[in-house]
Amino acid sequence: MRIHCFQHVVSESPGTIIEWAETRGYAITCTNFFEPQFILPSLADLNVLIIMGGYMNVDEENLYPWLKEEKLFIRQAIDAGKKVLGICLGAQLIASALGCKVYQGKEKEIGFFPVQFTDLARSNEFFSHFQNPYTLFHWHGDTFDLPVNAQLIASTVVCKHQAFLIGDSVLGLQFHLEMNEETIERMIANDGNELQEEGKYIQSSVTIRSEKTVLRNNRNDIFVLLNKFINSSPSL
Repeated sequence: MRIHCFQHVVSESPGTIIEWAETRGYAITCTNFFEPQFILPSLADLNVLIIMGGYMNVDEENLYPWLKEEKLFIRQAIDAGKKVLGICLGAQLIASALGCKVYQGKEKEIGFFPVQFTDLARSNEFFSHFQNPYTLFHWHGDTFDLPVNAQLIASTVVCKHQAFLIGDSVLGLQFHLEMNEETIERMIANDGNELQEEGKYIQSSVTIRSEKTVLRNNRNDIFVLLNKFINSSPSL
């Protein structure tokens, strides 16, 4: 199994995905776009591409020139039939790479809030193990239009397009199912200024830390999801 990760900022690492990979005996290589000399992999050298979050917007190519190259690579990976998983910014980059608009949402959503899975999701084997509704971590202000042929998987009151699936190979998650206590603390340390903003769906750092007990369920459920989603790849 050859898994490659695109990481945009130090604070948003693969989290429990790394732990899952270790339990399976899989290694994860990584392109760190925050490093001056990043290297993109060869498509032939990977089965799975995982795209993490970040504070940048998908269209900020003037500030982050690598975004253009990254979106092209994502589109090529999708066209090549690779398994592609995008989280938060990663889901937005998938949507953008497929020609969809990414734009500011109605409100920022930061903290632990429940998502509601759609009927399509509940009938899909990838998501059949999730409770409905299901509480997990969010940290986003942007949203996106659904790509062509995408199935809507989950929504919240604030953000309708919380997750989508294209076939059995492309999965976009606006929410953070991969979080552990360490990654959340890093996000609070690096982006905690956003928690001072006014917003009905912005929790305080105190509230966020008090809700971290749900992370155990999130860890168990992302392990099951990854087992189903990644191991169903026709390219393996």
